[in-house]
Amino acid sequence: MNYPVWELTTYGGGFLIALIAIVHVFVAHFAVGGGLFLVALENKAYLEDDQGLLDYVKKHSKFFLLLTMVFGGMTGVGIWWIISLVSPGATSALIHIFVFGWAAEWVFFLAEIIALFIYFYTFGKMDRQSHMRVGMIYFFCAWMSLFLINGIIGFMLTPGGWTENQNFWSGFFNPSFWPSLVFRTGLSLVMCGVFGFVTGAYIKDAVLRQKIMRTCAGWVALPFFLMVAGGWWYLKALPEPQRTMIMEKSPELTAYLSTMFWFMPLLFVAALVMTIRLPNALQKVFAFGVVAIAFVYFGAFEFVREGGRRPFVLYDYMYSNQIPVSATPEIMQAGFLKSGRWTRFDSAVDENLSAAGHELFKFQCSACHAIDGPLNDIRPLVQKYDNVFGMDSKLNGLGTMSPYMPPFIGNRSERWALATYLVGTINQQPSTEGLYNRTMGNTPFAPVELPVEIPAFDKNRNEYVLLAWSPLGMRELSDAEDYWQIQAPNSAIHAQLVRRGDSPQRVIDGVEIRYQIDEAPGSSASQLLSTDKSGTMATDADRFLFYADNIPVVPYTNTGAVNPYPLFTVSAIDVESGDILATTRTTVPVSTEMGCKNCHGGGWKTDDKTGISNTTALDVLAVHDRISGTTLLQQAEDGEPLACASCHPRNGNESSPLLNLSAAIHGWHANFLTERGDAQACISCHAGDPHGATHFYREHHASFLNCTNCHGSMEEHALSLLKLEQQAGKPGAEILMANLSSSHHPIDAISPRQPWSQQPDCLTCHDFYAVGSTMDAFNSWTSSEDELFRNRQDLMGVMMCQACHGSTHALYPANNKYGSRRDNIQPLQYQGNDRPIGNDCTVCHTVAQEFEGHHPNSLRQ
Repeated sequence: MNYPVWELTTYGGGFLIALIAIVHVFVAHFAVGGGLFLVALENKAYLEDDQGLLDYVKKHSKFFLLLTMVFGGMTGVGIWWIISLVSPGATSALIHIFVFGWAAEWVFFLAEIIALFIYFYTFGKMDRQSHMRVGMIYFFCAWMSLFLINGIIGFMLTPGGWTENQNFWSGFFNPSFWPSLVFRTGLSLVMCGVFGFVTGAYIKDAVLRQKIMRTCAGWVALPFFLMVAGGWWYLKALPEPQRTMIMEKSPELTAYLSTMFWFMPLLFVAALVMTIRLPNALQKVFAFGVVAIAFVYFGAFEFVREGGRRPFVLYDYMYSNQIPVSATPEIMQAGFLKSGRWTRFDSAVDENLSAAGHELFKFQCSACHAIDGPLNDIRPLVQKYDNVFGMDSKLNGLGTMSPYMPPFIGNRSERWALATYLVGTINQQPSTEGLYNRTMGNTPFAPVELPVEIPAFDKNRNEYVLLAWSPLGMRELSDAEDYWQIQAPNSAIHAQLVRRGDSPQRVIDGVEIRYQIDEAPGSSASQLLSTDKSGTMATDADRFLFYADNIPVVPYTNTGAVNPYPLFTVSAIDVESGDILATTRTTVPVSTEMGCKNCHGGGWKTDDKTGISNTTALDVLAVHDRISGTTLLQQAEDGEPLACASCHPRNGNESSPLLNLSAAIHGWHANFLTERGDAQACISCHAGDPHGATHFYREHHASFLNCTNCHGSMEEHALSLLKLEQQAGKPGAEILMANLSSSHHPIDAISPRQPWSQQPDCLTCHDFYAVGSTMDAFNSWTSSEDELFRNRQDLMGVMMCQACHGSTHALYPANNKYGSRRDNIQPLQYQGNDRPIGNDCTVCHTVAQEFEGHHPNSLRQ
């Protein structure tokens, strides 16, 4: 925030820091142990009176001086140069926190330089003991440099008590200090043998060369066990969050961990191979091969150690994008652009979205991500996002569901601007989504109005009224069964038959209710995944209800067109005579317009903007595997796809350690869809987008209520489901709830509920069936499944509510985008209008009624 950003694009993302730092620190470890190596071999040469060995030590000391002091010094300056430019905030913080430590280290470094120069230039000119004492002074000073730098580097990963007391010694002697020191000391000694192979391979005397090779192998092998023990202690000493980040949470660290575990024993074996008498040319190649193995091993370790700090550059103190943790709330409130000293804009508006997004990327992302670069390239990471809404949702979840990255620090408009830049400029996807035009990349779908033939009805001649409906206003399917399945095609039809009269009677005995998918224009038998295109309903004698379940309806016709509202003809048949007593039609809504593609990429499966494409389905599994450690993608590719409910139970009653399906899905995704007070979060997944191919929320309430009036915001909806699982002691609930909040309902006041069986109660707003007294039905749940609107009866216990009012989300009068008559067939058939059945009492009653028997306000026009 207090420094400008050096934008490197291709070589950004920490590439230059990694390149310079790993090379320097690799050589620096050799510089620490190398002093002891020189003195030990010099002493060995004196004891054995071996002039050849002494000559080797002198030549090796020159190599050592050039590599560690000249090249190492240059790369050391390079580190300060690059971190000051790329990470100035963290560099400044470390200098201020450890001024005394840095000063002491520079003193020891100066002593190193002096001692090494004296050691090299007085070789053979100073008495033996004094010369070796100079070498030991160098080793001591070099090791003290390691001691001091180790404390500062360890602080970056494990600050310990410093975050609470800001005490120098608390930060210096942090939890990883001693194990790291043991590990790095062992590594420094191993490096002596590694580089000794290089100089030893150029000795012409074969006998002496072999002696040096075996000596160097011992310098690799013996400290190797100290290094391994220190590394194990190091890992165990890490606090749980850092260890979990390394072992589980950060996806790319897996490759570096595997590299470490493979190259560690490979280094040991390679050192043993060097003890074998080999042709000199081959020894030279192998010597550099050992150096390469050690470098890869050390580089992998450094990447793992750096990755363990995520999402911080200074753990729990400063994020990797240089923003102090303590400053985050203030910046979130004021806005990043307004808070920044070096930003080009003060705010993100429609006119500067992409340019402001570029500024935000530069300040908040470029510290870790390059553009078309070799390290942490941003382009493949955002490649699947073809719409700003999905990208914005991903940014929304940073720091919570993506704990290895900092949260986006700024306001919603700024986050949208960054998403616009990533999708439009980086991903090169056209976007017209401004701040207030969030279409999820969808162009409006314009359906063709489908014709509907209204069955005939004559009050003067017809004796029966047949009412039929789908108990669910929409059955949403996941047509990705080759990979996974949330909902299978299993729609339902309910019906009631009434014999008209002064006192109408429900009829259930002596009749059959048969259904058949409509072959008339606007429907197609191909939408039924069964050879049987018709069937007979079962009976529920207690409720005088006919029902048919598990009807395999899909929204696709045989021509490939989309029809989410296929029609069924339903008829009442006299069992004895076979006469048709009454006939009606009803829609059986079904949709595959699940918006998984908004965040998982892949686009729609069909040209009519429905369906889950293979690309989308595979990405869903890949993400699940990465987050949860499953192997669902491989199982699916092996021909063994799973239904989600095979692991996640459909309700909260089943004894499973995993969250129920609804709690898991809503709880997870709510963390990416926070602070969206309107229905935008709902329709990003469900088939309710007014611009989409379905728009299942098509009843009259839609003109003044949205999803959140009944179901709450995304966070509230998820919390109501997760709290039930929390009560059951499922740890997953606590994790998903940790970052969710509610602006309208205190979390403690949100009542837990069972999915599917406990839903918003209609009577919350329609108190005693009156016109709505409130428009907030959230948190007032039905107590059981019997109280659900689809299962509820009138006050007389005679008629099902849906028989007269229509299906959930399609209450009469419904406005279906495929035609205004399509969801209002029975009111039009029996009453000649689209009002609820009973708007004209003489539909069932042959005498007009003055008494509101079914429920109060039932005679309201």
